[in-house]
Amino acid sequence: MNTTDLKYSDFIVYVDENGDHSLKSIDEGYPVFVLTFCVFRKEYYSDVVTPSIRRLKFATFGHDMVILHEQDIRKKTGAFNQLGKERREVFLEELNILISRTDFTLIPSVIDKYKLKKQDIKDSHAYHLAMRLGLEELYSFLRLQHQEHLSTYVICEARGAAEDKALELEFRRVCDGYNDLQKELPFKLVVADKKTNSEGLQFADLSARPVGLSVLRPGQPNRAIKILEKKLYRNKEKEIAERGFHVYP
Repeated sequence: MNTTDLKYSDFIVYVDENGDHSLKSIDEGYPVFVLTFCVFRKEYYSDVVTPSIRRLKFATFGHDMVILHEQDIRKKTGAFNQLGKERREVFLEELNILISRTDFTLIPSVIDKYKLKKQDIKDSHAYHLAMRLGLEELYSFLRLQHQEHLSTYVICEARGAAEDKALELEFRRVCDGYNDLQKELPFKLVVADKKTNSEGLQFADLSARPVGLSVLRPGQPNRAIKILEKKLYRNKEKEIAERGFHVYP
């Protein structure tokens, strides 16, 4: 399959991570690696999602240059340090409402790093593994939409020159057929600069940690995951797909 000859699908996909992919030094407090795929219809994304996020930023900060990073919000750093308690609570409530009302599909891959390390697989890489699992499920989603033969762009945030080069090689290898489906996958990769003010990447970033926490501490209150559960990829029977919320191994 030559993806250069394919027409573009109706969907755009944004991917972000949470946690460290290293298996050499594992954080006991957060021993998972999470990769979230947020899938949007392009027309809806440009007409609804982008202006909605910008309106929230204008109302909160007076401009739209603030990037909504989950860690900055949680730790109250950068622009979020300037918000008083009342404004912060209003902002968080509005953000939760916006995410709950937004139509997108969430495909998360969670890697249990302790279990993966015990498997002692040569050259195992948590990020690359999560990427492959996500791409396989993304293909399943596109088949359900009858768009599996169309070219779909997957946008990932840059992580460093060496990491980006390794990701591009692995992405190409998976799309060339090195996957559990044993199929060529019609995806194209775009690596975006960390400073890119992309609404889609911000959705992916905001989704990743709540997913990880829901796996690590299922009994802990997690308002965000209650919202995100409604976005999980579901099959034709409207049930969460087999890998719609995949924890590996």
